[in-house]
Amino acid sequence: MARELDVIVIGWGKGGKTLAGTLARAGWRVAIVEQSEKMYGGTCINIACVPTKILIHDAEQHRGNGADADYFNTAVERRDELTAKMRQKNFSMLDDLDSVLVLTGRASFTGAHSIKVEGGDEVVELSAPKIVVNTGAVPAIPPIKGAEISGRIHDSTTLQHAELPKKLVVVGGGYVGLEFASMFAQFGSEVSVLDRGERALKQEDEDIAAEVVSALNDAGVTIITSASVTSLSQDAHSATVTYDRNGEEHQLHADAVLLALGRTPNTAPLKLENTAVQLGDKGEIKVDKYLATDAEGIYALGDVIGGAQFTYTSLDDNRILKDKFLGEGKRNLEDRVAVPSTMFVTPPLARVGLNEDQARAQGLDIKVATKKVADIAAMPRPKIVGDPRGIIKFVVERKTDQILGAALMHVDSQEVINLVAMAMRAGINASTLRDSIFTHPSSTEALNDVLGSFK
Repeated sequence: MARELDVIVIGWGKGGKTLAGTLARAGWRVAIVEQSEKMYGGTCINIACVPTKILIHDAEQHRGNGADADYFNTAVERRDELTAKMRQKNFSMLDDLDSVLVLTGRASFTGAHSIKVEGGDEVVELSAPKIVVNTGAVPAIPPIKGAEISGRIHDSTTLQHAELPKKLVVVGGGYVGLEFASMFAQFGSEVSVLDRGERALKQEDEDIAAEVVSALNDAGVTIITSASVTSLSQDAHSATVTYDRNGEEHQLHADAVLLALGRTPNTAPLKLENTAVQLGDKGEIKVDKYLATDAEGIYALGDVIGGAQFTYTSLDDNRILKDKFLGEGKRNLEDRVAVPSTMFVTPPLARVGLNEDQARAQGLDIKVATKKVADIAAMPRPKIVGDPRGIIKFVVERKTDQILGAALMHVDSQEVINLVAMAMRAGINASTLRDSIFTHPSSTEALNDVLGSFK
């Protein structure tokens, strides 16, 4: 007979674990299911945001010193020590609550309000009127001959524990691909990126993309555009990537290959066919603006619903369901505006809102301010820390002076972008932000300068 609870949360990601703890403290009987003890706390702290940023930080300290396998291995050890501590803390935060049942195993639906959890030789049956799916996403494996994660061919998880490659080929020029390219180049690897687009970072304005490419080139990264990979092969000593470029076949040989072609919602193991839950074209769970699926009582949050795959939007998903279950039920996805993002190349590229191309395509009357970081006299911090590279660009509606978007590529941009995003959400115009008082020396001071140089 199935054990009855008030809510079951499948997956220990940021949104799910936070919601589980909140509901438990409110007196609900909660079960949280995680498929692996190595993933308590979710993707972010175990294999993505936190561990990769540890490696990126240590790579930046090593920049220009050449390949050093011992240094890399020490960085990986530091990565593992911190993630282990965070994983244990995340486990204790829920396991220590009396009203939370923690289960480790693979969950699948057996009915509209019931699941089974298979872990080892044990099968546990659970039921609840509310079930929240928070199973995240997994690296996408393209339909390319030889594209399987084994040996010298890696995804973003396995590469973190591979030997430091002398030569690395990255297939894919998106956020993950370029972050790893930047990181491994600074660890001393010879890195080539194969990008299908006609130019790198085609979603960015050309001047911003060019600055990122310049920084990657400085680190020793070669970006090959208009490159369509046709096959991969490997032996005990190396891997070979065959690709087509403008109708000609080329090959690259490397010690390791990273497949970085996005992530796919992790829904396959759930047996959602036993429910009324509907999936989209990319396998994502379809939800309404309140995160409810087509199945009564089943909700979904985080990467599994598709769209932007950020830990902080998953946390905001949690707020929507918290309001649904414990509040007025008014909060929804449409409340979410000016959501920033950061690509952790060196220096990082952070952005929010519209870029110039998007604003002009919408027919908006805009003014644009753009400055290279090295030319901003009122921004000494990047020079102090030894990296004055980068560019800052603001797109502002001419009549209202409201900020429509910004791209910041510089030291500390991952912090400054949050201030810009908050200003946009609060309706603070460009002139007010320009004339604000900021600490010195700080990267935020750039706003005093750049926002006074519109054209």
